Amino acid sequence: MSHGKLVGLVGNFSRPSKSYALVETVAGLVRDRYGLRPELYDLTDIGPSFGNARRHDDLDISARQVVQKIISADVLVVGSPTYKGSYTGLFKHFFDLIDPLALQGKPVILTATGGGDRHALIVEHQLRPLFGFFMAHTLPSAVYAADRDFSDYRLASEPIRRRAEQAVAELGAFFPQALHHAVAAE
Repeated sequence: MSHGKLVGLVGNFSRPSKSYALVETVAGLVRDRYGLRPELYDLTDIGPSFGNARRHDDLDISARQVVQKIISADVLVVGSPTYKGSYTGLFKHFFDLIDPLALQGKPVILTATGGGDRHALIVEHQLRPLFGFFMAHTLPSAVYAADRDFSDYRLASEPIRRRAEQAVAELGAFFPQALHHAVAAE
């Protein structure tokens, strides 16, 4: 039973990446629980016009399509690697190109990765205020994973997976029909 579309955006140019793996894990949990179709992008997918764009109209057609998919998504899962306590500059640049009202009311699951525990507050001190500006609904539980939580670019930590499951469960407030059907199926 499909209820809509989930778009994941990773503020990273590296492939493979732990940040992409974390967003992919969360998106898979949302798909399995609510039936949303995930589409995942990293900054490489946005294309060559992105870095020089000063406004949305400066983007080429493929970059505009990614922006439109994010704006029209039913749920966003965003993630960024942590650099010096914050998300990547190009991740922020991407959101600078989006109208401030375009994400209003949209549920967003926040994720981030970093070298260790020192960077864990990125979700509270950087990502949550960014999406607060857009008046999006960031879910109460965010997911941060350190390098040690991955093996071969796959999430290997059971506590982090449980945290991701908690964040996904919080989407039930936005998709009560899916929650009802999941409970009835049990």
